[in-house]
Amino acid sequence: MTQISATDVQKLRKMTGAGMMDCKKALEEANGDYEKAIEIIRKKGQLVAAKRADREANEGVVLAKIDESGSFGAMICLNCETDFVAKNQDFITLAEKILSVAIEKKPANLDALKNLTLEGKTVADLVTEKIGIIGEKMELSYYDNVQAPYVIAYVHPGNKLASVVGFNKAGSDLQIYKDIAMQVAAMNPVSIDKDDVPADKLAKEREIAIDQTKLDPKNAGKPANIIEKIAEGKLEKFLKENTLLNQEFIKDSKLTVRQYLEKSDKDLKVTRFIRFTLVQ
Repeated sequence: MTQISATDVQKLRKMTGAGMMDCKKALEEANGDYEKAIEIIRKKGQLVAAKRADREANEGVVLAKIDESGSFGAMICLNCETDFVAKNQDFITLAEKILSVAIEKKPANLDALKNLTLEGKTVADLVTEKIGIIGEKMELSYYDNVQAPYVIAYVHPGNKLASVVGFNKAGSDLQIYKDIAMQVAAMNPVSIDKDDVPADKLAKEREIAIDQTKLDPKNAGKPANIIEKIAEGKLEKFLKENTLLNQEFIKDSKLTVRQYLEKSDKDLKVTRFIRFTLVQ
């Protein structure tokens, strides 16, 4: 059997991030061949992934940032099983590296991101390899991006919630952009304005409003046209509370977001936003 030195083990550990004993065993099995040892560690990661496939990975981090031009922003969610791992710097660093390659390469969707090359491997293989090192199920579960003349990203402290918002122009007060990104994160709007609500979402909310109205004992015996009018009022309330421009501004409830923007910069418009939070 090839003699494995502490220097050999340390070198493989730097190359893979795996534990000292895992590196020693891999090198012994590979007779000192680093490439084979790396493959052994990767295969171990795939084995762990298969064994833990039925486990829930509800913890993790949600990260977002913009590129140097300020016109492209991306967001990812990297999941794991426990909050302990989610707070581990190696795990966070992996998520940051994935986000950086997303910012650089601007993939169209999650599958495209998983197939990008990072540190000589695909992003998907790198995540699988990390499973073997950490010993928990991990999953790159979300990716999206925003492209606009000006984009801003907001990550809530704790890395569990983030938003990215695109605007029609740069050059306004930075605080305005930040305020809107925080509004999106805090209030979770379904669309920018009432007319932007997806038709299926609107139909579902109308159905809910009608059912609620019919089930309310106060409305017993009321004619259909009155029931419909009350339901439309409920739907209008939903639209006011759940569309960005019509929401109360979180920093001044006397203003809607639309009024805040008109007061701050009447030419500034929100073109798109994305928001993601870990399910708790």
